This record gives sequence, C-alpha cells and structure tokens, in this order.
Amino acid sequence: MKKRNAPKIESARDAIPEGVPAQEDPKKKNGSLGTKALTALICLAVLTYFGIQVYTSYADPLISAVAYTYQVEDTISVTGFVVRNELVMEDSGGKLLRLNRSEGERVSAGGKVAQIYSDQASLDRQTEIDKLQTQLDQLNYASEAASASEAALKMDSQIAEKLVAMRRAVASDRLDTASDSVADLEALVLRRDYTYTDAEDLKAQTANIQSQLSTLKAQSAGSTRTVTAPKAGLYSAVVDGYETVLTPDTVDTLTPSDLSSLQPSGASSDLGKLVLGDTWYFVVSLSADDAKSFTEGASEKLRFAKGVDRDLSVTVQSVGAEENGRVVVVFRGRTYLAQLTLLRQQSADIVRSSVSGIRVPQQAIRVDENGSAGVYCIVGVEARFKPVKVLWSADGEYALVRAQGTGETTLRPGDEVILSAGGLTDGAVVSYAG
Repeated sequence: MKKRNAPKIESARDAIPEGVPAQEDPKKKNGSLGTKALTALICLAVLTYFGIQVYTSYADPLISAVAYTYQVEDTISVTGFVVRNELVMEDSGGKLLRLNRSEGERVSAGGKVAQIYSDQASLDRQTEIDKLQTQLDQLNYASEAASASEAALKMDSQIAEKLVAMRRAVASDRLDTASDSVADLEALVLRRDYTYTDAEDLKAQTANIQSQLSTLKAQSAGSTRTVTAPKAGLYSAVVDGYETVLTPDTVDTLTPSDLSSLQPSGASSDLGKLVLGDTWYFVVSLSADDAKSFTEGASEKLRFAKGVDRDLSVTVQSVGAEENGRVVVVFRGRTYLAQLTLLRQQSADIVRSSVSGIRVPQQAIRVDENGSAGVYCIVGVEARFKPVKVLWSADGEYALVRAQGTGETTLRPGDEVILSAGGLTDGAVVSYAG
C-alpha cells in the first residue's frame, strides 16, 4: 500500500495572500478598549478628588486660634486728689540739715526726724561718724560670725535679695527706696569681705575705728541740734502746699468747681511733714451719669497709675450734689498709706467689675445637637468638641468662657480652637490648607 502524505495545514497568516491586510482579533481589541476606559476613569476620579479637596480648602479652609487666659474689666478712668491729715513741720531757717527718716517711714512721738548743724565742718564730722559707725558694725558682725564660710553664704543670699529689692524699687519709680537699697547693698558687700579677714586684724581695725569715733563725737558735741516729731505719724519729705488746702474735714463739702480751681497755698518746709492717722481719701469729679452708679458706703476697687502696684479696697465716703453735669465723689481708704505719701494729683482707674476666663474668638463657639455650647479643638489630627459656658462676649470679636467638660473634653489655655473648617464634626480628621 502506498502511504498518503497528510495534507499540509498552513496558518491563517500564511493563507492570506501578500498585499492583503491581516484582520485584528476582536477579543484583543475589546480588552484594549476596556483598559483605556478604566485608566481614564481612574484618572478622572483622582482629578475629581483633588479638585474637591482644593475647592473645599479654599471655600472653607481650616482656620484656628490659640485659647488663653484673659480678664475683662469695667473701669472708669479718673483724675483726682489724694487727701491726708498732714502736719507740716517748722522750717529749719536755712541752716544745714540732715534728715534721719526715709519717705513713708513711721515715726513715734518724740522720735528723731533730723539733725541741724551749725556749720559745714559739723556736717562733715557727722558724715565721717556715720561712715565709721557702719564700718564698726561690719567688723563686729565678722568677729561674731561662727564660721566664715557660713557667713559668706548668708551674705550672698542677702546681697541677692537686696539686688532684687533695688530692681523692684527702680521699676516702680520709688527712687527713695532704691537709694536705701543701694546703701544696704554696699554695707553687705563690705561686710562679706570682712568675713575672710584674720581675727587679729579684725581686733586691730575695731580698736582703731572706736578711737576715731570717740574723738569725732567729742568734737561734734554742742554743734548739732536734733529735731523730733511732735506727734506720731508717717514721715514725708515733700511739702506741696495742699496740706492746708485739702483736709479730711473739707472733702465732703467740695464741689466740682472747687476741685477745678484748687491752688496750693505756697507753704514749704525743708523738714517735711507728718502724715497723721491711717486714713486717706481720693477726691474725684465724675460726670453725673457715672456718679449715679456709686452709693455711699459701697466698696470699690481703686487702681492708681503709680505709687502702689496693686488694687486698693476703698469705700465710697460721699457723693456730692450735681453741678453743671459733674459730681464730686470721695473714696476712703485705710491701707498702704505709707506708699501714697508722695501722691497728690493722681490718675487712677475705678474698677467696677471684672471677669476672668479663657479667651476664644466668638466665631469658634458652636452649639452641638444637644444644644450645648462649645468649641472644636484640634487634638492630634482630629476635631474634638469641648463644651463651655460663655461668661462674657464682645460683639463679633471674642468671648470669655469657662470649661464645662471633663477629662479630654476639658478646654484648657493653650488649646488650638477651630474657627472655620469644612465638614466639622466631633472626631473628624482635619488638615490645614496647602
């Protein structure tokens, strides 16, 4: 039998004559179109997402502010006169004078106020006596110190305290107090140096200074006269002429025109004056509308522009009759008189009321679904609702609030509160624009 050769099967590609284009597989064509459509859809979705984010960021961006502790006060600014019961001391007659009291220092009846010297030599001797007496005190301290190292450490602490006191006095414009602090500071520095001096040297220096003191005191005998206080009171070196014009006996009868026309009497004294008693008065002229809110016997807070660095409790002594739309109001105080001896015509604020709380922008306060007021704060990457109670608010500006939440929902100073953001809910993830 003869074998038949199997027919040769050519591929479809081979079967297509040359010059005739090959036909594309329909399945492959459909797959390519689907991939392109899917890619386009994904790109469109991504662009849409970013477009929405950009629009949201610019249409309602995340704006925040820091909450902090704040106090709001209702005050009335006034200018008035400080009145005290004052006794002007007799003038020294132009002789050489040395005061022994500092401003505001309390003096007992018969206490030494000043010394009057017959000539310049007597004054110079007294200056030298005081200098030697200071050195003697420093030497005695060094001699009695049980341990030089312990004494030095104690001196260091006292020197630091005096430096702080001097800085505080300068900041509060009390140069008289600052001058005293400088003298005390100088004495402390010298005393500290003596703590390291040999014991025998200390004895020799002490004996020498005592000898000089005895000689100078003998020479100055009879050349000085001591001035004493006729009554007990606070000493003040300044006599401004109002001591007899403004007195506690006349403050309740003053009218607005009296206050506006007040003139000092021209009295003066190089010895100064004594402030008697413990009561002082502040007399002001107010508009009739402001004066209506004051009642005799009511307690108020007074804040002087200088002289004392705290609010003073005062009582309304009297409210006068109206004159040309003005009323005289007299306030009475019984504290810190020693710090007010230099004040006369003075600016001050009458503090009617004050509110303390956490300050937040008015725009940040919202009401939740339960009707509770609160603010949204940024905690990590989330917005958290913290309930508050509004204590005071300024129209369209800011408000003072008190935290009402507990634990993590308690609003605290330093929290970052949200003023504006899109889709703001408790627990929502927040992010800044850009």
